Amino acid sequence: MNIASSPPAQVMTISSESEFEFLFTRSIEFRQETIYFIIVDRFNDGDPRNNPGANPNLFDSTRQKWGKYWGGDLQGIIDKLDYLKGMGVTALWLSPLFEQVEEMQFESAAMHGYWTKDFKRINPRFLDPDEENSLLKSTVFNQLIEEMHRRGMKLILDIVCNHSSPDVNGHKGELYDDGVLIADFYNDRNHWYHHNPEITDWEDEWQLLYGEMAGLATFNESNIDYRNYIKSAIKLWLDRGVDALRIDTVKHMPIWFWQEFMTDIQTHKPSVFAFGEWGFSKPWDKGSVNFANYSGMSILDFGLCEAVRGALAKGDPQGFQLVQNIFDLDHLYNRATELITFVDNHDMPRFQSLNSDPDLLRLAVGLIMTSRGIPCIYYGTEQYLHNDTNGGNDPYNRPMMERWDTNSPLYQALQLFSKLRRVNPAVSLGSQLQKYVSPDVYCYTRCYRDYRCFVAMNRGSYTTIDLLHTDLEDGEYSCMLTRRQFQVNNGQLHGLTLHPKEMIVLSYLGDRVKGQTIVRVELNGLTTQLGETVVVTGDCPELGNWDISRAYALEYISGNLWFGEIPFNESAGKAIAYKYALVRSGGQLSPAYDHYPRYESTVCRRWILAKQGTVKWNDRWFSL
Repeated sequence: MNIASSPPAQVMTISSESEFEFLFTRSIEFRQETIYFIIVDRFNDGDPRNNPGANPNLFDSTRQKWGKYWGGDLQGIIDKLDYLKGMGVTALWLSPLFEQVEEMQFESAAMHGYWTKDFKRINPRFLDPDEENSLLKSTVFNQLIEEMHRRGMKLILDIVCNHSSPDVNGHKGELYDDGVLIADFYNDRNHWYHHNPEITDWEDEWQLLYGEMAGLATFNESNIDYRNYIKSAIKLWLDRGVDALRIDTVKHMPIWFWQEFMTDIQTHKPSVFAFGEWGFSKPWDKGSVNFANYSGMSILDFGLCEAVRGALAKGDPQGFQLVQNIFDLDHLYNRATELITFVDNHDMPRFQSLNSDPDLLRLAVGLIMTSRGIPCIYYGTEQYLHNDTNGGNDPYNRPMMERWDTNSPLYQALQLFSKLRRVNPAVSLGSQLQKYVSPDVYCYTRCYRDYRCFVAMNRGSYTTIDLLHTDLEDGEYSCMLTRRQFQVNNGQLHGLTLHPKEMIVLSYLGDRVKGQTIVRVELNGLTTQLGETVVVTGDCPELGNWDISRAYALEYISGNLWFGEIPFNESAGKAIAYKYALVRSGGQLSPAYDHYPRYESTVCRRWILAKQGTVKWNDRWFSL
């Protein structure tokens, strides 16, 4: 019962006949993606002609000066798309591509991409030197989009709305609109920038929102001209084919700005998925949780990252309990399954700078590839890329990519994990049930409908455990990583032996939901009791024509999330009305309110179904 050949989940394929219809879809399903994060300058030099740039002093051909450009460009990424596709990468997050300040500050250039000069132009160091760098005219960027989409890969653009550039040789915050100067921090007649002191108290909300960070010119989001400019710029990128957004420093701007920004962006392109960087977010940090729940985007899961690094890189005595403690708080999020998970990035030492053991890195990567959330792999991880100078801190966490070995053990493992996420929806969409946890051993089962995936990992020495409730179907299983054989009887795994630093993955495939249009429903904000089930009822045959006994039952994912895939055939392309209700499992009515079903307290929701493809409903239970 290994993972078998199976068609990937349908993506949204909406007829171009009706743009109005398109508005009644929601974001592309991103939970089945495997993201790969690239610092463009440090990945691959595909066109050496662009290396000198307008200011040759910013380029270091020796690759010894870590603050300068080293030559990576868009052609270099195009040249390696087959390498990435072969590893199972389905979405590329690229560091910002915008035109940057072409000067040095403290021995550093803007190779990282966060000192933007013009949001409507591309950094010419990433392009063919013979072409214009206007976004509308770049052929290399267009080729990148075409080649990625031809391979079924999505492009995630890294954007920063909080600030432009610091003081570099007396120039600060000089901002352009496709080559035309529109703002200048030192001549800010139209109030495009805040002019407040630098942040000194990182617990002071006012300072976080309106103070200056690291000398960067901080935009005044109350200025409607700024808001119109930044939204129009990002829409240009979306029109060129960008599929999703990673958004920098989101906690430094008020949530009303992000709600307006995401509303306008998703009205322009409803399929956009977005996630923000709320630095060092934790589930017990109410600000970051509220942002994830109410901003219109997801966030990077720093809390899980810290727990995984503690358990596997740092050898914390609590071990895997640190990880389970994070998952135990998933009920605080509306959609914990859409959090972006990772084990390192460009702002922290790489995992192997903390612990060079490749087997522990493999466990860490395997954990995020099989747990809830959308996994993101930092470039070079599959080749064990790291530089430990100064503990591996910035900028030494951004070395040049050097090897492209498709036989690397971690490259091969990522290929298997990515396939698993595609063919077994329990891994990307389902619940996560802890089956055994100790400092050294961690076992859990992912469940969705009749799909199952059981995972066991051991950071310590040889051990044997008994598991009495795996939720697996009875039968013989073969581990997709080790090829070891296991027998499940009465849902139990007796005498499960785990070798040192071993990971076991057992997959069971069920039947996919089939329909002309499939609606993926996510409902949040309802506390349920054991034996209760959330159903969707409505005015169409697929939802029982208001007969509660024939309503469509959802599946419990976590304490704040119910999920289900509803197939629509007869009602595809039509307008429907629906609402949620609470009933007892097995079709019995809820005991609340004298044994009547408990309906949400709102006028029925209305929707125009797409004619075909996959649609998402992200709803919240409404109660007076």
